[in-house]
Amino acid sequence: MRSFSRLLWTACLLLPTLAAGAQDTTLAPLQTIPSVDVTRYTGRWYEVAKFPNRFQTQCVSDTVAEYRPLGNGRVEVRNRCGLQDGTVEDAVGVARQIGAAESPKFQVRFAPAWLSFLPVVWGDYWIIDLDANYTLAAVSEPKREYLWILSRSPVVDAETYRALLTRLRAMGLDINKLATTKQTGA
Repeated sequence: MRSFSRLLWTACLLLPTLAAGAQDTTLAPLQTIPSVDVTRYTGRWYEVAKFPNRFQTQCVSDTVAEYRPLGNGRVEVRNRCGLQDGTVEDAVGVARQIGAAESPKFQVRFAPAWLSFLPVVWGDYWIIDLDANYTLAAVSEPKREYLWILSRSPVVDAETYRALLTRLRAMGLDINKLATTKQTGA
């Protein structure tokens, strides 16, 4: 039994390394936008589409993110979404800016504050596309496993959306994985 347990722990430790080695290395590193005005970026954003992920499986509609500056390069993150039974789930976290005050790179944590010393509770949140009016954004992370398209309104002009998808595809993101977020107006 001990050898099985040891084998299991070894496999768990090696899996991330093996997965990293299996990634496509032909893609250039993901680039962010040059800078962001955090004050302009804060406020309400509607999720238009996303790569499906394990932590949003319960969300079926009306996903909204609200950002509020806390100072010192930190931002409160409040995510809401509609559930199948008609109720709303609310998750509150914090984002910390990585680098200078205009850096478009953040790390987000939804785990309790007392766990914030653990690197694994922080996830990368990189703004990779943002229009000049701060009305349409795309957020991802270095491995391109996650992608969110956010808008200040629940509906995005079709031509503007297609242009964004073209830019995201050029960055090496598989836009075929995008799932559109249902908006019920609730």
